[in-house]
Amino acid sequence: MLRRTLLATTLSAALTLATVTVASAPAQARACKIDHFCDTIYYSDSAHTTAVGGKREDCDGTVQTWGRRTGYLTFTEVPC
Repeated sequence: MLRRTLLATTLSAALTLATVTVASAPAQARACKIDHFCDTIYYSDSAHTTAVGGKREDCDGTVQTWGRRTGYLTFTEVPC
C-alpha cells in the first residue's frame, strides 16, 4: 500500500512539474512570409512598456536578433 501511495505522489509531482515547465516557455512569433519584411518585438510584461528583445527579417532574407524572447510580443509584417 505504501508503494502505491509513493508512486501516485511521484507521478503527480512529475506531471505538475511538466505542466509548469511547458507553460513557462516563451511564445513563438509566426513565420515571416516570403517577400515580406517582418519585425517582432518582445516585451517584459503585458503592458508592452519595456522592449527586451527583437527579431527583424528583411526582404532579402537577412535575419537580425537581439535581447531575449518572452511571451509578450508584437508582430508586424509588410510586403516588400
